[in-house]
Amino acid sequence: MSILKTAVNQSQPVISADNAASNPVNDAATAAPLSLWQQIREDWQAHGRDWTKPGFRAVAVYRFGVWRMQIKPKLLRAPFSLLYRSLYRKIRNGYGIDLPYTVKLGRRVVIEHQNGIIIHGFSVIGDDCIIRQGVTLGNRYLDRPDDAPKLGARVNVGAGAKILGDVTIGDDASIGANAVVLSDVPNGQTAVGIPAKLLQAKPAQN
Repeated sequence: MSILKTAVNQSQPVISADNAASNPVNDAATAAPLSLWQQIREDWQAHGRDWTKPGFRAVAVYRFGVWRMQIKPKLLRAPFSLLYRSLYRKIRNGYGIDLPYTVKLGRRVVIEHQNGIIIHGFSVIGDDCIIRQGVTLGNRYLDRPDDAPKLGARVNVGAGAKILGDVTIGDDASIGANAVVLSDVPNGQTAVGIPAKLLQAKPAQN
């Protein structure tokens, strides 16, 4: 992991908190860049300042994977790509967290636990989201392999939840444990069950 601390002046596009509030899809390309080290430090703080947590390590390797794609020419990038692939496989096989560099990942995303976490390569995950063990953000139809979920900001995804296909989860939404989400979830709503349905708030008592 020490190689990650050497690139303090490099940057990648990330999702800003301001964009997260206005756009549930959170296009990472529109945000101001942070250096690789700034991003990793922020992720470390979000994970309780514990560098041994598998979730932090997975996100740090992801950040490194995105950063190395900015190195030109390709020949100069090759040793960094070799290192990234080695670290990526170690995280995937050792911790059970599959987080490819092609994902659009926001800031301060927390992977709370390890094992059984599969993130589709075209997924979008907004700022301050929480992902727990057994979560899948994946494809639904074999003939549409590029379809992937899009999570807004501050989405709370419960353990074992599956979010499948080209669905959008709005800002501040919650996905219940073991829910299977096949359709969009509006901002601030909670989806539970198989297939997931919106949890209706109880009317206020007089």
